[in-house]
Formats: sequence, structure tokens, C-alpha cells
Amino acid sequence: MISYEFPLNERVRTLLRLEDLFTRVEMFIARNASADHHAALGVLFEILEVAARADLKSDLLQELERQKKILSSLHSNPAISEAALEAILAEIDTASTDLLAMNGKIGQHLRDNEWLMGIKQRACIPGGVCEFDLPSYHYWQHRSTEERRQHLQDWLGPMLPLQEGLGIILKLLRESGKVHHFTALRGSFQQMQGGKIAQMLIIDVDDAQPCIPEISANKYALNIRFVTADYAAKTTLYDNDVPFDLTFCSL
Repeated sequence: MISYEFPLNERVRTLLRLEDLFTRVEMFIARNASADHHAALGVLFEILEVAARADLKSDLLQELERQKKILSSLHSNPAISEAALEAILAEIDTASTDLLAMNGKIGQHLRDNEWLMGIKQRACIPGGVCEFDLPSYHYWQHRSTEERRQHLQDWLGPMLPLQEGLGIILKLLRESGKVHHFTALRGSFQQMQGGKIAQMLIIDVDDAQPCIPEISANKYALNIRFVTADYAAKTTLYDNDVPFDLTFCSL
């Protein structure tokens, strides 16, 4: 099965983008090649841009606090594991404490580094980080793997509380939904929403199906159409029935 996640508001869209970027930067940092560490630095600059929203930190803190109140009310519920509940509440407390400890604007330590900002500015130009453009960066790329990795971890470290906080929120969001089984007749599916709208939809499709879901949704209707997975031709509707799983996620 291939799982497709579709955020239905800007806040969830931002969280999913950051989650993907944090995953990629950690993957590149863990590798040893200079080219991988160059890629890690590029992703770090992307995180800096996406996380630049002034209200991101406060949004995360407010949502964590809201979820803490909701979960705390479940203590007397016999259907809830006390151990699991205490574990997630402890995670929320730790994440909130770490976010509160973040001083100043997100990523300000990177903006204050003139060397990094020089690389970021040149990285916007195709081929702009060649050795003759940035000899100091060329020198850094020839440092030992461990030295480069340590620098990258130092630059990433102050922003990790964001990853911790958004990871908890997205985990709770994904676990909030109930899976429904549907079939898109000749590639099309529509469902009336009755005024209710989720924050995220998850569509699971058999990876043997040569099609890709496209979604449009509002509080009145949900429309899904499956298009043919053709990487060269013009996008066309997949003219076969497509069974799929649909999960509505909302905190």
C-alpha cells in the first residue's frame, strides 16, 4: 500500500513539511560523504525558511497544552492504558519545556552566522557553490567526516525542539482517525461532508494500482479523482474502479 497524506489547513501543511525536512536532514547528516553533508546543509536552509513563521512556536505550545488537557481528562477511563497515557503526557511536558527554552527567533543562530548566510545566498544560484565561488566552503567540505557532522549537528540542534513538538502533534493527529473502505468508480469518488471538515486526510492505495489520488475538499464536499501514473503524457483520469482506504484525521 502507498499512503498519501493531504493536509487541509495551512498549519498542518507546515508541520508536514517540517517533519519531512527534519527526516531528510538527519538522514543526510548520518551519511559520510561530503556530497551528503552538502545536501544536509541545503535542507537545513529549507527548515530555516519554513520555520520562519513568527507564530509557529506559540502554535505548537498552544496545541500541546490543549492536547494535554484533553488527554488528562482520560485518567479515569477504564478503556485507556494508564501507562500509555502517562507516557504521552510526559512527552508533551518535555516537548513544551524544550520549546519554552528556545530563545529568540527560530533559527536566529543561523542568521547570525555570516559564513552560513553567504553559502545560503550563493546556493540560490544554479551552480553557485562551486569551489571558485566559495573557497572557504570548499575547504569545509574537505574537513573530516566527523568534523563536518559535528558542525551540522550544532547548527541543527537549537531547532530540534520544533521536531519534538510537531512530532507529538502529528502522531496524535494520525492516530485520531478511523479507517473507511471505499471504491472510486472509474477513478472518481465524492462524499458530502455535512459541514464537517477534517484537518488531514490519509488515502491508502494498493501500490499495484497505476494511479495517483488528487483531492479537493471543503466543509461541504470531498472530491477524489485518481489520475493515471504516467510521467510523460498529459494527466488523464484513471478509467477503472479503484478500491482505497480513507482516514479522516482531526484533533
